[in-house]
Amino acid sequence: MARTINYLQAINEALAEEMRRDASVFVIGEDVRVGVFGQTAGLVQEFGEDRILNTPIAENAITGVSMGAAMNGMRPVLEIMFCDFSMLAMDQICNQLGQWRYVSGNQFPVPVTIRTAIGGGFRMAYGHSQCLESQFIQTPGLILVEPATPYDAKGLLKTAIRSDDPVIVFEHKKLIFGAVEGEVPEEEYTIPFGEAAIRKEGKDVTVVAVGFMGYEALGAAQELAGDGIDIEVIDPRTIVPLDEKTIFSSVEKTGRLVVAEEGRVRGGLGAEIAAMASENYFSFLKAPVQRVGAPMVPVPGSPVLEDLYLPDKDAIVQAVKRVVQGD
Repeated sequence: MARTINYLQAINEALAEEMRRDASVFVIGEDVRVGVFGQTAGLVQEFGEDRILNTPIAENAITGVSMGAAMNGMRPVLEIMFCDFSMLAMDQICNQLGQWRYVSGNQFPVPVTIRTAIGGGFRMAYGHSQCLESQFIQTPGLILVEPATPYDAKGLLKTAIRSDDPVIVFEHKKLIFGAVEGEVPEEEYTIPFGEAAIRKEGKDVTVVAVGFMGYEALGAAQELAGDGIDIEVIDPRTIVPLDEKTIFSSVEKTGRLVVAEEGRVRGGLGAEIAAMASENYFSFLKAPVQRVGAPMVPVPGSPVLEDLYLPDKDAIVQAVKRVVQGD
């Protein structure tokens, strides 16, 4: 039976259910016993301090500890509070965690789940506001997940924890702090990696919107409908693996493609999808692919400048109109 819960509750439920199901699952990170943002709040009361581990502020070290634990039969769920801080652990994440199963000839699965908060809009400036998903796309062995709804947050996190490969789960702060609600079944369920969700069907333009940008795309859809433009909104849900079939089946139907992400536009997921479109689906395109993303500058601390920096509904509307007018 489905009930309505918020994004935070969905994550917390997934963690608790997986810890009850499997004694090898534990949570590790900075202040996870308190649960600063709320995802891990209350878990220490049920599972104790041996399975909810507070750590020093040392992302490289705690990522290495998690990897070692995973190689020895445990399933750590590591919280890196802000994704910006993951840059301090890039050697451990990209050179070690992502590639060790291959390097070891499959002798050592590395079932580490990294949860981390992304996104701007809270005046936290450059060191706490970035969307850095594209920094990890080139690392073989990493699975990259970005749930936009409570249903997806719970189902994908449970799948991540059960995976024998390392998974990074990106949680947008507007979904965390905004207490976004949605229907989530009480019954057990998981969501497979590599299956996108069509949030809105349409016939004129395909809009692939990553994570929170899906809400901006749905807002754009309402505005564009007034101009007689019917867009299809696709949420990839997982960045790696990417559901190329769903995305480009839509492009075959509409002939036009816009990709929207909050991360910086250069070298982002939009660039990758645009390259796929050019390489494999060029004959279906009626106009050049349009990319919506942040500019190549640090995230401003000024409220006025941050609002200008962040891609939004209006940027998607403008991109869709460009791609329609470009026929």
